[in-house]
Amino acid sequence: MLLVVDNGSIYTKNLIDFLSDKKIEFASQKVDQVSLPDMEKFHSFILSGRRANDRKINAINSKIIKHAVSEKKPLLGICYGAEILAITLGGTIKKSSKHVKGEETVTVESQNKLCSGEIGVTESHKYEISQLGTELHNLASSKSCKYEIVKHNNLNIFGTQFHPEMSTDGQNMIEAFLSL
Repeated sequence: MLLVVDNGSIYTKNLIDFLSDKKIEFASQKVDQVSLPDMEKFHSFILSGRRANDRKINAINSKIIKHAVSEKKPLLGICYGAEILAITLGGTIKKSSKHVKGEETVTVESQNKLCSGEIGVTESHKYEISQLGTELHNLASSKSCKYEIVKHNNLNIFGTQFHPEMSTDGQNMIEAFLSL
């Protein structure tokens, strides 16, 4: 079963609605209600975006990422989820020069299991990945962001700086992720 970790993003409802419409079996839990010992029952994870920085939220998400890596379970980090993925695996983030918001075209530069070519996405972030650690590599970029889609070097662990739940191309990516 899939676990959607709700970090407080305004778009989490769109993600839940999309998964429900596709009749995907999943559980959704607010991040502070995630029981780390119960993570064993989930075969994959989606980490939502967030509204505000919080050390407790960061710590819980990092533990989920470390669990996914150690157990080789698929994980998709959305916006903040991608940022905490990068930080947890040795990368860094930076404050964007402005609030990046709206429609964007992302160019996929490396072959992968989720998407190809150019995809239309929805952006909404004030921070972005600035450096990848040694365990992640870049798959796609846009005019506004160097690291739009990142992937673990060996595992089905991905991060998107954008909100895939908010566009058709992004929703197709989520479906591809769920079939891994």
